[in-house]
Amino acid sequence: MAGVLRAEPLWVETFTGLRMAAFGRLLKAVRERGGDGAHLGRPWCLPLAERVLLVAVYYRTNLTMRQLAPLFGCSPATVCRVIQRLRPLLAIEPAAAPAAAVERLWIVDGTLVPVRDRTVGASSRNYRFSANVQVIIDADTRLVVAAARPVPGTTADARAWRNSGLAQYCRGVTVLGDGAYINAGPIVPHRRRPGRALLPGEEEDNAEHRRVRARVEHTFARMKNYKILRDCRQRHDGLHHAVQAVAHMHNLAHTA
Repeated sequence: MAGVLRAEPLWVETFTGLRMAAFGRLLKAVRERGGDGAHLGRPWCLPLAERVLLVAVYYRTNLTMRQLAPLFGCSPATVCRVIQRLRPLLAIEPAAAPAAAVERLWIVDGTLVPVRDRTVGASSRNYRFSANVQVIIDADTRLVVAAARPVPGTTADARAWRNSGLAQYCRGVTVLGDGAYINAGPIVPHRRRPGRALLPGEEEDNAEHRRVRARVEHTFARMKNYKILRDCRQRHDGLHHAVQAVAHMHNLAHTA
């Protein structure tokens, strides 16, 4: 059975949100990481470009494997194998601190991603089983610098940040966070003390802090155009690979 979707500009741009040039860079990264290397057993029924497209479409639309199968002219089992094989290869490469690190500003925040796997998520404040994902973005470029492994949604942002290992990428860089990161390292807003109002200068600092920190919320909104981050059905490391791949595709789309 012939599939409908092919690695052509019309289908790529419609179903992944990536321009063809950005998709080409994604395909190049997967190929360099061994995505088209030797594979034991029968050869794939789809070329590498269409396998990468399949994974990107899955993350963008969150269609089930049974729904994706006729779109690519293969079986649901093949769709599952392609996703399992390629999903680690789409991951973002964490950025190193730039040479002019003192002049750069990064922002950290956590977002809740609904998950089905009870071993990954926990019942959190949105009344769903969710996972907390810590993400760092560059305040100037709005690009994702790095994303941590998901933790249960009941985990406080400060604790998730301390345990994430992301601080190693931030040496020498100023990192901004909201009030949840107090005493965790990032710069946080001034706190109002009991019985004492904030000073005028502190109010202005907090207003500027909110204005800049809003950029990470805008980044989360764009990342969640990939519907896998609205209801992840993947188990075990599936959400981790999805976040890393979505961060990579977000950066490619933002720089296209």
